[in-house]
Amino acid sequence: MAVRTVLVCSDGSEPSLEALKAGLDLLGPDVTPVLVTAVPPIDWGALHGTGHAGPLIDDAGYDAAMKELEVEGKQTLAVTAERLGLPEAERCFVWGEPGPEICRLAEERRAAAIVIGTRGRGGLRRALLGSVSDHVVRHASVPVVVTRPADEG
Repeated sequence: MAVRTVLVCSDGSEPSLEALKAGLDLLGPDVTPVLVTAVPPIDWGALHGTGHAGPLIDDAGYDAAMKELEVEGKQTLAVTAERLGLPEAERCFVWGEPGPEICRLAEERRAAAIVIGTRGRGGLRRALLGSVSDHVVRHASVPVVVTRPADEG
């Protein structure tokens, strides 16, 4: 049987981890999970100041903040691997808006599917804030398994 690469997208939260377990259970054992977390970079221009506004942060502060985001993202992957019982799974940290980056990565890796959790936001909140899972469902070129934690079902 052919091995299927599946992107398993995590934000490291408890609801996300529980949902991902359910999604992987649906796909069965014949998949190769690639654990993914995407982190939007800090907008240097907004922090540095433009026009009439002065800088909110200097270059060293920006670099330190970006490094902290990277460390947190890699920690998210470590926690995800541990909690899902996938210590040997490939871990993929990417910079950028999570929805588009997940879709891009799925195409790049020729993934068979994407597994992503949802916290079940209400319609108004989702309309105002957007949703990573909504974006992925609408734009991914591969099947998407969207699950939620058991207690939200």
